[in-house]
Amino acid sequence: MLDEIGLEERFADLASEGRRFAVPLAAEQIRARGDLRWRRKRVAKASGGVLLAAVVVVGGLSMVRSGPESAPTAAKPKPSANAPQFVAPTPAPGEEYASEFGYVYDAVVLDGDRVRVTVQQLRDEKGTAVPTGVVHKVTLAAVTPVEVEHLAGGKPGDMRLEDVVDQLRAGPRWVFALDYDGEGRIQSLREAYWLTVE
Repeated sequence: MLDEIGLEERFADLASEGRRFAVPLAAEQIRARGDLRWRRKRVAKASGGVLLAAVVVVGGLSMVRSGPESAPTAAKPKPSANAPQFVAPTPAPGEEYASEFGYVYDAVVLDGDRVRVTVQQLRDEKGTAVPTGVVHKVTLAAVTPVEVEHLAGGKPGDMRLEDVVDQLRAGPRWVFALDYDGEGRIQSLREAYWLTVE
């Protein structure tokens, strides 16, 4: 019987010890997690403050000029605001070429394999060629294909630019459609005989 009482007390002691260590362990873990969250928040606030301070310093430094600057250089001459600028046409989606209508004149042979011409841009208004006010010079390969009709005496045909330089030396007389590729290069000229000139 003494053994039973001793055993019962021992079991009671063990049970109480187990409860004592089991319950506080869960509470300790919860407390530890809370401490960890608190530390993380504190570190985040501190690093955010450091980051904000760094941003303010860098921003302030970028606003402060670093010593004397040289005077601005003279502005490059620009065409007058009244003169329209030439912009090479670009082909529409799915198209291979885009066309510009214009008088082609003042042809000059350069180095034997290139020809420089002046183009006075026109727009097509219901079959009538109307000047836009844009004039530009273009240098082309002498072998650029040219479709002609009236320029060749009424006989439609294909020629090279070098073959029609003499007819294009004078002032604005012949109207052409200049075909531009997607990279802004002229691929061919077509006499726009269907347009009536104003």
